[in-house]
Amino acid sequence: MIYLLGSILLTSYLTLSFKYCERHGVSIFQAIVFNYITCVITGSIVNGAFPIDGNTIQTPWFRWACLMGLMFISIFNVVGLTAQKMSVAVASVANKLSLIIPVVLSVYLYQESVTGWKLVGVVLALLAVALTCYPEKQGGGSDQKPVQKWAYFLPVILFFGSGLLDALINHVQQTYVTDENYNAYLISGFFSAATIGTCILLFQYATKQLKFAWKHLVAGVLIGIPNYFSIWCLVRFLKNSPWESSASFPVNNMGIVLFSSVVAWLLFKERLSKINWLGVALSLLAIYLIAFGNKS
Repeated sequence: MIYLLGSILLTSYLTLSFKYCERHGVSIFQAIVFNYITCVITGSIVNGAFPIDGNTIQTPWFRWACLMGLMFISIFNVVGLTAQKMSVAVASVANKLSLIIPVVLSVYLYQESVTGWKLVGVVLALLAVALTCYPEKQGGGSDQKPVQKWAYFLPVILFFGSGLLDALINHVQQTYVTDENYNAYLISGFFSAATIGTCILLFQYATKQLKFAWKHLVAGVLIGIPNYFSIWCLVRFLKNSPWESSASFPVNNMGIVLFSSVVAWLLFKERLSKINWLGVALSLLAIYLIAFGNKS
């Protein structure tokens, strides 16, 4: 359970850290790129050396790690764009409701069962996420910006992208990851994201679209170290979980939604409506049913 707790706490920290970035004028994209560079350095220290060499490239999981890196940086930016063009609530709902995708694929690919109380728990989990992230009604003043039609595709892209990323991590850890290579796998994924992000960032520096400042680098470091260990804990949890992955993902995601919502309420004084608190309560019930509902 220590790995589950680590995944929940560290992932929640990442979500909350972006609030601080916004408040202090930190460029989210620059922080994301520096975060992935930090992840590579952190992982190499944990591993004892930078693990990518000619032999690593020949392994069957390396191409999956590269795909994971591409999805990492793409989804991070879709989250930001969705929050800007739609709302933070819409981004949160689309991101967290995606837990249904790895659940469905686990049933299809690994013949796992989602029946009885466990099925009720998964359905409640979806409802709980929507209620927890449900925004309070805002006044319909003239200062509200109209949403462009193309922006409505962003939550859809985020939903499928985030869900497929979780499914990819689950598939690789079930098929290829061992105690000997999981650090190398994680570092390869982060190295792919760092390489792609650095190329884009250097181009934006060269064309003066962005300007470097130390606060962006510091933010990236403060995000990157916990980010590496959040994925490290998630892979470890999936490997050692007492439940099938069709239960592990909802429990992990519900824990993140529950913890980050309560912390945001305490630290940032974000108001939680009665509907939001109902979602928090349903999260607890959903976690219990998914984890223990079918035990005799």
